[in-house]
Amino acid sequence: MSLAGDFRRRMPEASHDLRRPLSLWRRVHVDVPLLLALLALTAYGLVVLYSASGQNPYYVKRQVVFFVIAYMMMFAVAQVRLQMLERWAPWLYLGGIGLLLLVLYFGTGAKGAQRWLSLGGFRFQPSEILKLAVPIAVATYLSQRLLPPRFSQVVWTLVIIAVPALLIMRQPDLGTSLLIAASGLIVLFFAGLPWGYMFGALATVVLGSWPMWQFVLHDYQKQRIITLLNPEADKLGAGWNIIQSKTAIGSGGLHGKGWLNGTQSQLDFLPEGHTDFIIAVLAEEFGLVGVLVLVALYLWVIARGLMISLKAQDTFSRLLAGSITLTFFVYVFVNIGMVAGMLPVVGVPLPLVSHGGTSIVTLMMGFGILMAIGTERRRVVR
Repeated sequence: MSLAGDFRRRMPEASHDLRRPLSLWRRVHVDVPLLLALLALTAYGLVVLYSASGQNPYYVKRQVVFFVIAYMMMFAVAQVRLQMLERWAPWLYLGGIGLLLLVLYFGTGAKGAQRWLSLGGFRFQPSEILKLAVPIAVATYLSQRLLPPRFSQVVWTLVIIAVPALLIMRQPDLGTSLLIAASGLIVLFFAGLPWGYMFGALATVVLGSWPMWQFVLHDYQKQRIITLLNPEADKLGAGWNIIQSKTAIGSGGLHGKGWLNGTQSQLDFLPEGHTDFIIAVLAEEFGLVGVLVLVALYLWVIARGLMISLKAQDTFSRLLAGSITLTFFVYVFVNIGMVAGMLPVVGVPLPLVSHGGTSIVTLMMGFGILMAIGTERRRVVR
């Protein structure tokens, strides 16, 4: 008797939902509240990107193309049956690991990092695949076992998470590595991980911080942490980005300077204004009110995702929906904390606002899975 089947039998509203006629949106597996929130974020992001890119229509047009592809992929993924996704999980995970190994030996590099594969003139980042493959694999593994997980299951789960995280860290790409690890650990958290394990993990991180500093982190990664603690120590070098982003955020005040009127962004004082530091542009031009509008839209997406997780029919769906939603929250939190000078700069874009390509497509595919979970027709178990 599987745990997933036991969970389905306890859904009291199953027979009631089966009797109701399905709406058009439910038949095409579209969650309307989530779709509206994503469209609002998309529109808001394009407005901000136009200003952040120095009013360059090239970036906006390119972002529109990415969004069109991303929404098409989201709708396509939403049609995939969850049972099929569960069956594909091991192959998706192993395929992603294989691509990461290819990156180490045959990947192309830029700015001292080897993170991409080039095929027929098309370049992509295989680590993006693992952003979905890892939580799917972990959710599949845990959903097929009794929960909360025992010690041996926790160990195997950590192995599933650690293999891709370490391979990505070698590229090196510490930011993506930590985010992928977080996506898997969130699944473990939703599976009912005992508090004793969490405190043990925290103690391990504290005790291992010095060896990690000495033997794992690269010099530029150490410099980011030092800059976080004292950005003024190198105002014209490592601390420049944080100092300029804080200046932009602070100068925006309550209502901002107005769209296209920001000085830090329009005069190119703010580096990477159209990518990682785009929220500083938003804060300068739209002020605290504009930032709160963006945060409200993010909270709308997160709240809807958590609602879908709570109403999921089985353990696999619940774990996966929770991971996709909270991983999205982690992306938002890390980017805003990074730009505000509360976290080290790790190169994490602001979801659906920063200029990007494969990251947007991967993110929207995750929301496609979320829609598939939210619109799955409830079954009657005899």
